[in-house]
Amino acid sequence: MSRSYKIAVIPGDGTGPEVVAEALKVLRAAGSQYGFSLETTEYDLGGERFKRTGETLPDDVLDELRGYKAILLGAIGHPDVAPGILEKGILLKARFALDQYVNLRPVKLYPGVTTPLREKGPEDIDFVVVRENTEGLYGGMGGFQYKGTPNEVATQILCATRHGVERCLRYAFDLARRRPRKTLTLCGKTNVLTFAFDLWWRAFNEVGDADYPDVKREYAHVDATTMWMVKNPEWFDVIVTDNMFGDIITDLGAMIQGGMGIAAGGNINPGGVSMFEPIGGSAPKYTGKAVINPLAAVCAGAMMIDHLGERAAAAAIETAVMSVTATKLKSLDAGKMGYSTDQVGDLVVDALK
Repeated sequence: MSRSYKIAVIPGDGTGPEVVAEALKVLRAAGSQYGFSLETTEYDLGGERFKRTGETLPDDVLDELRGYKAILLGAIGHPDVAPGILEKGILLKARFALDQYVNLRPVKLYPGVTTPLREKGPEDIDFVVVRENTEGLYGGMGGFQYKGTPNEVATQILCATRHGVERCLRYAFDLARRRPRKTLTLCGKTNVLTFAFDLWWRAFNEVGDADYPDVKREYAHVDATTMWMVKNPEWFDVIVTDNMFGDIITDLGAMIQGGMGIAAGGNINPGGVSMFEPIGGSAPKYTGKAVINPLAAVCAGAMMIDHLGERAAAAAIETAVMSVTATKLKSLDAGKMGYSTDQVGDLVVDALK
């Protein structure tokens, strides 16, 4: 093997370890064919660790994560841990501390996968959402006054900076430039959020005029975006948007591409450590039953090696997944695939060959 990559692996909670095992199986099979290897180190982060120690993501572990080429995450979420603790303590902490300022979500319908959109097929659903990942309403600015009283006040501030907006836009423009249609749509709310999205709108046009004249620019309000994603998904190529709107429209995107069982994403720092994960969550009720669909984790692994420069191997994995969805699986739903979790991983490995 001429190329080796140090990868941190966080199997996480619930079915996370099961799907990560299959992703690594496929990645290693691809590596043996395409001349690279993964040097993996596993980290015990998630609900069970929090229950034992009260820790989420210790600073010393965070420092270690900075030394890897990428992070592969299974899932975070535990039924015995209150909502928000693990999400803020692990996911958001990692995204902010590692400056993973782009959340990248491909929305692509694979052959054989059922979409709830009548008369739409793989030729109609193939776009990417670039979500700003470290600012906006998720920045944590705000607080309470008179909490617990009849006069309680809660504020949550949407913070957008020119630096944060522009670097996200440039990532999206670069991505659109590499795609055949070369079209970038800004999703916002310029008619109501007149300060934050005035900044987005001006930066969008100034950056586009100066450096990306070859990329076609379009704009849609977020409410219109959700309508057109359902009615005419073929209109979209690359969508760029802020943190909150991106969080919402990417879940809609997951549904129109066939559900959480196939949706993968990346938290990207182009010059640092990026983290890749299946979107579907920990699914604790299926833990240990070998019925969970691992394809989203497999696709997250493909995104990871594509980010690392192994584009031929990543494309081969995606082709193998499409072969499996088109010819093998009865459904993407847990327990309805017609195969066990590990057997689905084996099908992808066989399709790679």
